[in-house]
Amino acid sequence: MASDMMTQDQARLEVLDSLKSVVPEADAESIDPNTPFRDQLDIDSVDYLNFILTLERRLGVRVPEEDYPQMASLNGAMRWLAGRAYRA
Repeated sequence: MASDMMTQDQARLEVLDSLKSVVPEADAESIDPNTPFRDQLDIDSVDYLNFILTLERRLGVRVPEEDYPQMASLNGAMRWLAGRAYRA
């Protein structure tokens, strides 16, 4: 399927869905978009890596390890994903 550019809304949904697959008890409505996930959810480094891998698998993108810190919050992950080509 052809690549498309991701909007902010699509990026938000993908990030939150991927996060919920790793942390099912996470309440998407209560997530502060600027606070790192690790500071507001009970996740460890393995959960965080699983979140990144879930996003990669869902979207057909590769997040370079040096970009992992940018993915630490909702706004950071949305900024990283928005405008990137992804597998629809």
